[in-house]
Amino acid sequence: MHLVFFCHPPFMRSQSMPRFARMIGEAMKDKGHQIEYWSPQDRCHRRLEGTRLAKWAGYVDQYILFPLEVRWRLRSQSARTLYVFCDQALGPWVPLVHQRPHVVHAHDLLALRSALGLIAENPTSLTGQVYQRYIRRGFSKASHFISVSQRTKRDLAEFGGVRGLTSEVVYNGLNHPYQRMAQTQAMEALRQAGVPADERGHVLHIGGGQWYKNTAGVIRLYARYAARHATPLPLLMVSPEPNSSDVLKALAEVPSQGQVTFTQGLGNEAIQAAYSLAQVFLFPSLAEGFGWPIIEAQACGCPVITSDDAPMNEIGGPLAHYLPVLRPGMDKDAWARDGAALVDELIATGAASDSELIQRRMEWAAQFTRQHAIDAYERIYQAILDQA
Repeated sequence: MHLVFFCHPPFMRSQSMPRFARMIGEAMKDKGHQIEYWSPQDRCHRRLEGTRLAKWAGYVDQYILFPLEVRWRLRSQSARTLYVFCDQALGPWVPLVHQRPHVVHAHDLLALRSALGLIAENPTSLTGQVYQRYIRRGFSKASHFISVSQRTKRDLAEFGGVRGLTSEVVYNGLNHPYQRMAQTQAMEALRQAGVPADERGHVLHIGGGQWYKNTAGVIRLYARYAARHATPLPLLMVSPEPNSSDVLKALAEVPSQGQVTFTQGLGNEAIQAAYSLAQVFLFPSLAEGFGWPIIEAQACGCPVITSDDAPMNEIGGPLAHYLPVLRPGMDKDAWARDGAALVDELIATGAASDSELIQRRMEWAAQFTRQHAIDAYERIYQAILDQA
């Protein structure tokens, strides 16, 4: 196959999406397919970088100059070329090739749902609303989609206006072969990373600090747990330093015997060690596109508490433990107390050290492999070309 991957421009400084595109592209290249990467060049943006007009200059590069370049390059492309959009946010470029073989990878529609006023926790500006509708108008013209979860597939149809010929779900594979580490090895890995390690273990949260990660909720839950004990386990937050008033207010509720540590920039070995030492992993997100940390934790045998909503309950499966999503208007204190009671239960019953449960969690996570995802992508790509 000849595959052209449409990617985000480097000047947007996105990390996850370019990494995703390169992961697929290199895997397809290893399978013997011919690949190209197409993305806007930094022409106007670089002239105005650091100014208030930089964003708008970037839009000129992406939505005026790049389409002209694509139309020119399409003149020399074979009819047997498949155009792969690595993110539905690249929707404005879909009409350029919508009459040629193509497919759109859809990750999450949180930004679109926010722009439609469906997520009260994340209001969107007027310009943001216009931009998201522009993206939706583009990707809705696509014929083939691959979603990372059943939730994203449903959102594409319900909020994205998608009426494609095919819409399949391929779960993401783990970006790293996480596995359980022995206690002494894990403690040493954390110490080398400059992270305090407690022989008893810790309560763990990993997240980027975005509004949907429910950072304040995690801390309030921990505060209620810590208040029940003279020497509670510490809370390790692999997350940005707190800067929002809600998070700072939640930290003020942590009793003196509690301990909350924030850290960032850990490598895979230290992350693996953090999962392996955790007595419980807290991931009560308000929303997700997929939820990588859920299966990363399970791959290390760690008990997971997450939200009882898709895709978290899709990914967590029967071995995770669930709390209701913390919606606006809910009693935050009651929600935190219920979560604290669940943390206590898991710690008291030794859920993190039960060898049978550890094995079952690892077996569940083993289905989320990169190779499985790559093989599924290849099958779908080939089917689209065969239909064309």
